[in-house]
Amino acid sequence: MTITLTPPPPAEPLVIGHHWRGYRCASRLVHSTDPRLAPVVLIGGAFQTKESWGRIERGLTDHADLLAVDLPGWGAGEPLPERFGADFMAEALCHMLDELGLPRVNVVAGSYGTAVAYLLAQRCPERVEKMVLAGTMTSIPSTARAAMQHTVDLLTAGRTTEFAEATAALLVNPERLDAVTRGSQVRRFLIRRMTSLTPDEIEQHLTNTRRLLRHQPLDPSCPPAAPVLVTTGEHDGFTTPELCRELAATCADSWFARVADADHMLLLERPDELVDLILRFLSGRPLAGLPYCRSVERVSPTPAKVVGPRGRG
Repeated sequence: MTITLTPPPPAEPLVIGHHWRGYRCASRLVHSTDPRLAPVVLIGGAFQTKESWGRIERGLTDHADLLAVDLPGWGAGEPLPERFGADFMAEALCHMLDELGLPRVNVVAGSYGTAVAYLLAQRCPERVEKMVLAGTMTSIPSTARAAMQHTVDLLTAGRTTEFAEATAALLVNPERLDAVTRGSQVRRFLIRRMTSLTPDEIEQHLTNTRRLLRHQPLDPSCPPAAPVLVTTGEHDGFTTPELCRELAATCADSWFARVADADHMLLLERPDELVDLILRFLSGRPLAGLPYCRSVERVSPTPAKVVGPRGRG
């Protein structure tokens, strides 16, 4: 008689409520049936909640326990006053990890969430094993700042359709849709999502965007010690490849990958490829020669310079 062993089904997610200094936050813990990596914390972008990781969550759960978070001001939390910066949210995340008994984790963050991840790695280096940042920058350039303020003005004025179109244009360049995988589909999804925001979500988005515009850029004087992979799409006009590489250069141990046929919304445009890239980095497998990347570069530390006789190269 042949006995076939069927792996157990994945466990149901556990949703846990937290509080940090009087503000609600929440986490969604998914246990892997065969964890081979340290737990992975997912920190989303401006319109993401702990439930919205989709194919990224499914792809990573085969390899690690996952913790997706709604930090103060996101998702299950009420709007967080803009006087609180990303440092407040990094402190909240550290508190959540303490409550869940997770002393050391991998961190995957997108867009708005990347500043929180960077600060966590700076302030609590013993907590972060490796980190992947998708669509990031050390500071907001003037062109992006003006475009973000314009979206705030539109939403404040109740011009929802114009707000949705302007915000979608920031995240997926309408002039490069044919060059981006699922470009038109992702743009339509974003516009639907942003024209159906609830009053609470509108207030969250306004305060979160104003927070970005109000607070100081990241301070690279104390670089994160954990190995870091920074990535974005080759057509990203918001957190451009140049800006992403600049942030990678502030880290002590970093790589930069430029994903082909993609814009800022890697999560939706090329989710399977993003999962593969994340898993390769977290597990220490080679990153060279990936067919879905235009380039993969070791940024820090820079290769040692060959020095000739008497110190001359």
